[in-house]
Amino acid sequence: MNSRASKAVKNIIILVIILVLPGFLYYLLTLKGKNRYKPLPFFGPKVVAKTGHTFHGHYIPDTIYHKLSDFSLTDQNGKPVTLKTFDNRIFVISLFYTHCPEVCGKVNSNIDSLVRFYAKNRMVYFASVSVDPKDDPNALAKYAAQYSGSRKWLFLSGDTTTVYNLARKGLFFNAVNDGNGQFMIEDKVALIDQDKRIRGYYSGSSMADMNRLNDEIKVLIAEELRKIKAPEM
Repeated sequence: MNSRASKAVKNIIILVIILVLPGFLYYLLTLKGKNRYKPLPFFGPKVVAKTGHTFHGHYIPDTIYHKLSDFSLTDQNGKPVTLKTFDNRIFVISLFYTHCPEVCGKVNSNIDSLVRFYAKNRMVYFASVSVDPKDDPNALAKYAAQYSGSRKWLFLSGDTTTVYNLARKGLFFNAVNDGNGQFMIEDKVALIDQDKRIRGYYSGSSMADMNRLNDEIKVLIAEELRKIKAPEM
């Protein structure tokens, strides 16, 4: 291996350590003097499958975890966005609307900090979904302009049925439209893994929760990297 290639490999290793190590340290448990990796939990309904596997001589039924269903929305650039847009990506998702009072601004300001932190990480993306059907791409673009402008952060809108099905049945967020232009939403933020499963909930207006989200994104990155098999020599 030449020096340039060797240097590139070292840089990649250092980057992975910087991104992943804090999350690992946060979720390491000590058991009989050995470090054990504690994965993030799964949220939503669970179904016990008819299949299973054996671990240390014990049969364990497989569990089917809740996954987000497909959706069709439009981003701030007028481009269509579906669940497939986030294939092979970890993403953070929340609700908002452009004329929301102070709480949306606080949540999105905190998300903006994470967007900047993960700007060069190809695994992590962000999505904020408007609960107001009047928020067309022009309104979304104007709203998004006050933040980092990263292509990794999509501001989305769509028809009421799609948005509220995603919010209530997909993410289990509380979202209410009184029909008179008034909306009630939580400051909740969800972390979604590459298999479209919910792995964490956080208060977007809480710095403590957003710091925990940052740590748990790193844990999820580590979890996904563990799935990648080392190439055969």
